Amino acid sequence: MINDLYILIPSRIGSTRLENKPLINLSGKSLIQRVLNNALEITENAFVATDSDLIKNNIIDISSNIIMTSSDHISGTDRICEAANILNIDNDAFILNLQGDEPFVPKKLIERILFDYSNNVCDVITVSTEINSNEEINNPNCVMVETNKNQFATKFLRTGNVHNPRRHVGIYGYSFNTLKELVKLKPTKNEIKFKLEQLRFLENGYSIYVSEFNEEIPPGIDTAEDVILADKYIKNK
Repeated sequence: MINDLYILIPSRIGSTRLENKPLINLSGKSLIQRVLNNALEITENAFVATDSDLIKNNIIDISSNIIMTSSDHISGTDRICEAANILNIDNDAFILNLQGDEPFVPKKLIERILFDYSNNVCDVITVSTEINSNEEINNPNCVMVETNKNQFATKFLRTGNVHNPRRHVGIYGYSFNTLKELVKLKPTKNEIKFKLEQLRFLENGYSIYVSEFNEEIPPGIDTAEDVILADKYIKNK
Protein backbone atom coordinates (compact mmCIF):
# COMPACT_ATOMS: atom_id res chain seq x y z
CA MET A 1 0.00 0.00 0.00
CA ILE A 2 1.09 3.59 -0.61
CA ASN A 3 2.55 5.36 2.41
CA ASP A 4 3.73 8.65 0.90
CA LEU A 5 0.37 10.08 -0.19
CA TYR A 6 -0.52 13.67 -1.01
CA ILE A 7 -3.94 14.92 -2.09
CA LEU A 8 -3.66 18.20 -3.98
CA ILE A 9 -6.80 20.16 -4.88
CA PRO A 10 -6.48 22.80 -7.60
CA SER A 11 -8.97 25.62 -7.16
CA ARG A 12 -9.57 28.91 -8.94
CA ILE A 13 -12.33 31.51 -8.96
CA GLY A 14 -12.78 31.79 -12.72
CA SER A 15 -15.63 29.36 -13.40
CA THR A 16 -17.76 30.43 -16.36
CA ARG A 17 -20.90 28.50 -15.39
CA LEU A 18 -21.09 29.29 -11.67
CA GLU A 19 -19.71 32.57 -10.37
CA ASN A 20 -17.19 32.12 -7.54
CA LYS A 21 -17.95 28.40 -7.58
CA PRO A 22 -15.45 27.32 -4.87
CA LEU A 23 -17.14 29.69 -2.42
CA ILE A 24 -20.70 28.52 -3.05
CA ASN A 25 -22.45 27.75 0.23
CA LEU A 26 -23.46 24.12 0.65
CA SER A 27 -25.47 23.85 3.86
CA GLY A 28 -23.20 26.10 5.90
CA LYS A 29 -19.80 25.32 4.39
CA SER A 30 -18.26 26.45 1.13
CA LEU A 31 -17.71 23.96 -1.68
CA ILE A 32 -13.92 24.14 -1.37
CA GLN A 33 -14.10 23.71 2.42
CA ARG A 34 -16.10 20.52 1.95
CA VAL A 35 -13.63 19.18 -0.63
CA LEU A 36 -10.66 19.84 1.66
CA ASN A 37 -12.38 18.47 4.79
CA ASN A 38 -13.20 15.29 2.87
CA ALA A 39 -9.57 14.92 1.77
CA LEU A 40 -8.21 15.58 5.26
CA GLU A 41 -10.17 12.58 6.52
CA ILE A 42 -7.93 10.45 4.28
CA THR A 43 -4.54 12.12 4.86
CA GLU A 44 -3.18 15.12 6.72
CA ASN A 45 -1.17 15.80 3.55
CA ALA A 46 -4.15 17.32 1.75
CA PHE A 47 -3.72 20.84 0.37
CA VAL A 48 -5.65 23.35 -1.72
CA ALA A 49 -3.53 24.90 -4.48
CA THR A 50 -4.90 28.27 -5.57
CA ASP A 51 -4.01 31.71 -6.88
CA SER A 52 -7.02 33.36 -5.23
CA ASP A 53 -6.91 35.36 -2.01
CA LEU A 54 -10.69 34.89 -1.75
CA ILE A 55 -10.23 31.11 -1.66
CA LYS A 56 -7.27 31.41 0.72
CA ASN A 57 -9.27 33.57 3.14
CA ASN A 58 -12.16 31.13 2.98
CA ILE A 59 -10.02 28.06 3.62
CA ILE A 60 -7.99 29.61 6.44
CA ASP A 61 -11.11 29.41 8.62
CA ILE A 62 -10.75 25.62 8.72
CA SER A 63 -7.14 24.80 7.78
CA SER A 64 -3.71 26.24 7.01
CA ASN A 65 -3.20 23.65 4.25
CA ILE A 66 -3.17 26.20 1.44
CA ILE A 67 -0.51 26.62 -1.22
CA MET A 68 -0.54 29.89 -3.16
CA THR A 69 0.41 29.38 -6.79
CA SER A 70 0.83 31.41 -9.96
CA SER A 71 -2.17 32.91 -11.74
CA ASP A 72 -0.65 31.95 -15.12
CA HIS A 73 -1.50 28.23 -15.05
CA ILE A 74 -3.75 26.96 -17.84
CA SER A 75 -4.71 23.72 -16.07
CA GLY A 76 -5.14 22.24 -12.64
CA THR A 77 -2.33 19.80 -13.43
CA ASP A 78 0.12 22.68 -13.84
CA ARG A 79 -1.10 24.23 -10.61
CA ILE A 80 -0.65 21.12 -8.49
CA CYS A 81 2.80 20.56 -9.98
CA GLU A 82 3.86 23.99 -8.71
CA ALA A 83 2.28 23.20 -5.33
CA ALA A 84 4.18 19.90 -5.14
CA ASN A 85 7.42 21.74 -5.86
CA ILE A 86 6.66 24.26 -3.11
CA LEU A 87 5.94 21.38 -0.70
CA ASN A 88 9.23 19.74 -1.75
CA ILE A 89 7.51 16.40 -2.31
CA ASP A 90 9.72 13.38 -3.07
CA ASN A 91 9.79 12.25 -6.70
CA ASP A 92 8.36 8.84 -5.81
CA ALA A 93 5.49 10.21 -3.69
CA PHE A 94 1.98 9.45 -4.93
CA ILE A 95 -0.08 12.53 -5.76
CA LEU A 96 -3.84 12.41 -6.07
CA ASN A 97 -5.25 15.28 -8.11
CA LEU A 98 -8.69 15.80 -6.59
CA GLN A 99 -10.97 18.24 -8.38
CA GLY A 100 -12.13 21.24 -6.38
CA ASP A 101 -15.77 20.68 -7.36
CA GLU A 102 -16.07 17.11 -6.05
CA PRO A 103 -17.12 17.50 -2.39
CA PHE A 104 -18.41 13.98 -1.74
CA VAL A 105 -15.77 11.58 -3.06
CA PRO A 106 -16.17 8.38 -0.99
CA LYS A 107 -13.22 7.20 1.08
CA LYS A 108 -13.74 3.72 -0.42
CA LEU A 109 -13.06 5.16 -3.87
CA ILE A 110 -9.73 6.63 -2.76
CA GLU A 111 -8.82 3.31 -1.15
CA ARG A 112 -9.63 1.53 -4.44
CA ILE A 113 -7.31 3.91 -6.34
CA LEU A 114 -4.46 3.33 -3.89
CA PHE A 115 -4.91 -0.44 -4.04
CA ASP A 116 -5.06 -0.55 -7.85
CA TYR A 117 -2.06 1.75 -8.26
CA SER A 118 -0.03 -0.48 -5.94
CA ASN A 119 -1.00 -3.60 -7.89
CA ASN A 120 -0.71 -2.41 -11.49
CA VAL A 121 2.15 -0.90 -13.48
CA CYS A 122 0.85 2.36 -14.93
CA ASP A 123 1.84 5.99 -15.42
CA VAL A 124 -1.51 7.48 -14.44
CA ILE A 125 -4.53 6.10 -12.62
CA THR A 126 -8.10 7.38 -12.79
CA VAL A 127 -11.62 6.12 -12.06
CA SER A 128 -14.79 5.09 -13.85
CA THR A 129 -18.26 4.24 -12.67
CA GLU A 130 -21.39 2.74 -14.22
CA ILE A 131 -23.58 4.69 -16.62
CA ASN A 132 -27.21 4.38 -15.62
CA SER A 133 -29.10 6.06 -18.43
CA ASN A 134 -29.02 7.22 -22.04
CA GLU A 135 -29.40 10.73 -20.67
CA GLU A 136 -25.91 10.45 -19.20
CA ILE A 137 -24.48 9.18 -22.49
CA ASN A 138 -25.96 12.17 -24.34
CA ASN A 139 -24.86 14.71 -21.72
CA PRO A 140 -21.61 16.43 -22.83
CA ASN A 141 -20.76 17.04 -19.16
CA CYS A 142 -20.61 13.26 -18.71
CA VAL A 143 -17.19 12.19 -19.99
CA MET A 144 -17.07 8.57 -21.11
CA VAL A 145 -14.08 6.24 -21.05
CA GLU A 146 -13.38 3.07 -23.00
CA THR A 147 -10.83 0.54 -21.74
CA ASN A 148 -9.17 -2.62 -22.96
CA LYS A 149 -9.55 -5.99 -21.20
CA ASN A 150 -6.85 -5.03 -18.69
CA GLN A 151 -8.66 -1.81 -17.70
CA PHE A 152 -6.27 0.56 -19.43
CA ALA A 153 -7.89 3.55 -21.12
CA THR A 154 -8.08 3.55 -24.90
CA LYS A 155 -10.49 6.44 -25.46
CA PHE A 156 -12.10 9.40 -23.68
CA LEU A 157 -14.94 11.41 -25.20
CA ARG A 158 -17.99 13.49 -24.34
CA THR A 159 -20.43 12.10 -26.89
CA GLY A 160 -20.29 9.42 -29.56
CA ASN A 161 -19.86 5.69 -29.81
CA VAL A 162 -17.98 3.91 -27.05
CA HIS A 163 -17.76 0.13 -26.56
CA ASN A 164 -19.13 -0.71 -23.10
CA PRO A 165 -19.10 2.93 -21.98
CA ARG A 166 -18.43 3.93 -18.39
CA ARG A 167 -18.56 7.39 -16.87
CA HIS A 168 -15.15 8.87 -16.21
CA VAL A 169 -14.61 10.41 -12.79
CA GLY A 170 -12.10 13.27 -12.97
CA ILE A 171 -9.63 12.09 -10.35
CA TYR A 172 -6.01 11.37 -11.31
CA GLY A 173 -3.10 9.80 -9.51
CA TYR A 174 0.58 9.61 -10.43
CA SER A 175 4.03 9.87 -8.96
CA PHE A 176 5.47 13.36 -8.67
CA ASN A 177 8.14 12.33 -11.16
CA THR A 178 5.46 11.42 -13.74
CA LEU A 179 3.54 14.62 -13.00
CA LYS A 180 6.64 16.67 -13.85
CA GLU A 181 6.83 14.90 -17.20
CA LEU A 182 3.13 15.43 -17.95
CA VAL A 183 3.23 19.20 -17.46
CA LYS A 184 6.00 19.47 -20.07
CA LEU A 185 3.75 18.01 -22.78
CA LYS A 186 2.13 20.34 -25.28
CA PRO A 187 -1.66 20.24 -25.66
CA THR A 188 -2.81 17.93 -28.44
CA LYS A 189 -5.43 18.77 -31.07
CA ASN A 190 -7.95 16.37 -29.56
CA GLU A 191 -7.37 17.75 -26.07
CA ILE A 192 -8.17 21.23 -27.33
CA LYS A 193 -11.11 20.05 -29.44
CA PHE A 194 -12.81 18.03 -26.70
CA LYS A 195 -11.47 19.98 -23.69
CA LEU A 196 -10.16 16.78 -22.13
CA GLU A 197 -6.67 17.10 -20.70
CA GLN A 198 -6.32 13.34 -20.22
CA LEU A 199 -6.16 12.95 -24.02
CA ARG A 200 -2.78 14.67 -23.90
CA PHE A 201 -1.45 11.93 -21.63
CA LEU A 202 -2.96 9.13 -23.69
CA GLU A 203 -1.84 10.50 -27.04
CA ASN A 204 1.72 10.91 -25.80
CA GLY A 205 1.96 7.25 -24.87
CA TYR A 206 1.34 7.41 -21.13
CA SER A 207 -0.62 4.46 -19.77
CA ILE A 208 -3.81 5.26 -17.83
CA TYR A 209 -5.23 2.54 -15.60
CA VAL A 210 -8.95 2.95 -14.92
CA SER A 211 -10.15 1.76 -11.52
CA GLU A 212 -13.76 0.61 -11.52
CA PHE A 213 -15.97 1.85 -8.69
CA ASN A 214 -19.62 0.90 -8.87
CA GLU A 215 -20.95 2.27 -5.60
CA GLU A 216 -22.70 5.64 -5.45
CA ILE A 217 -20.56 8.68 -6.20
CA PRO A 218 -22.57 11.78 -5.33
CA PRO A 219 -22.40 14.32 -8.16
CA GLY A 220 -19.87 17.11 -8.39
CA ILE A 221 -20.83 20.74 -8.77
CA ASP A 222 -21.07 22.06 -12.33
CA THR A 223 -24.45 23.78 -12.51
CA ALA A 224 -26.97 25.59 -10.31
CA GLU A 225 -29.05 22.41 -10.33
CA ASP A 226 -26.07 20.50 -8.92
CA VAL A 227 -25.97 22.92 -5.98
CA ILE A 228 -29.61 22.13 -5.18
CA LEU A 229 -28.95 18.39 -5.42
CA ALA A 230 -25.86 18.71 -3.21
CA ASP A 231 -27.83 20.50 -0.50
CA LYS A 232 -30.45 17.75 -0.61
CA TYR A 233 -27.74 15.09 -0.39
CA ILE A 234 -26.18 16.75 2.69
CA LYS A 235 -29.52 17.08 4.44
CA ASN A 236 -30.42 13.44 3.74
CA LYS A 237 -27.10 11.93 4.88
